[in-house]
Amino acid sequence: MAERSWGGTRLADRRAARRQALLDTAEHLAGEEGCAAVTVRSVCRRARLTDRYFYESFAGRDELLLAAFERVADEARRALEEAVAVSAPEPEVRARAAVAAFVALVLDAPHKGRLLLLEPFADPALGAHSHRLMPVFTDLVGGQLAGTGDGVDRRMAAHALVGGLASLFAGWLHGTLDVPRERLEAHCVQLVLAATSPPER
Repeated sequence: MAERSWGGTRLADRRAARRQALLDTAEHLAGEEGCAAVTVRSVCRRARLTDRYFYESFAGRDELLLAAFERVADEARRALEEAVAVSAPEPEVRARAAVAAFVALVLDAPHKGRLLLLEPFADPALGAHSHRLMPVFTDLVGGQLAGTGDGVDRRMAAHALVGGLASLFAGWLHGTLDVPRERLEAHCVQLVLAATSPPER
């Protein structure tokens, strides 16, 4: 039996497009106005959809917000992985590529940076989810760490590095760290190099 269509578009495609519109709207609202601005009514109004279509894809506001957050976090993870994969093996080249990839995501699209780095402090559900996703990034960083320390040392170093970098970017986005973007990026590269360089013997 052929799948039903409307105006030449399959219903499944229309449903997917509506879900995408809801996610895009929630991402921008949370990143520009804060998570408190994300409600079923506000999202539907901005996306020009009825609540019937909202509940077609999401059980409620929290599920939508977490899905938008996960999408940005996954985008950040893929950007870092791809930057490391295609860069030359030299530590400085790799560090610059990774930092540039993250900067391009969270600073060139500040609503994504705010959703990823600032809003978890404002929304308890988002904050708890952020902590659960932390190992994704610490494992990625930990895989690049060199030195003679054991696995516990590398995990702790990875947590310290990820936390420190996130704090720097969050401060810049929040406006409490008033430094030129180029200087911020250069400082982040130095932090990564310090953590990933083998200790001197």
